[in-house]
Amino acid sequence: MKRSALDSLPEESVSHNPAIKKKVMLRLGDLPHLTNFSQARFAPGQSAAAHAHRDMCEVFFVESGQGRILINGQDYPLLPGCCVAVEAQEVHEVQNTGSDELVLTYFGLRVADQGSL
Repeated sequence: MKRSALDSLPEESVSHNPAIKKKVMLRLGDLPHLTNFSQARFAPGQSAAAHAHRDMCEVFFVESGQGRILINGQDYPLLPGCCVAVEAQEVHEVQNTGSDELVLTYFGLRVADQGSL
């Protein structure tokens, strides 16, 4: 059994933009195939640069705020209650386009290596 609480976790920087902060509830090795289970907070105008993962898919759930996610050049809105799954090797970028903080809860799942990018 693993247990964590957001209010007792330290803030860490998101690897794609150190100004964006996250709290990691579960890490690689805590559960099979799970790479992380985290919550990130994007200030208005902040974005996580376009990137792809060769051996991981990610699932994003919008807790609050609004933004957009670009996946392979296609633009999708991020609104509260929205869930978006990004497959391995899909290039994705998250942006806060609103005037309030964008709060995303997300997790990554390890998949078979799809080759190098």
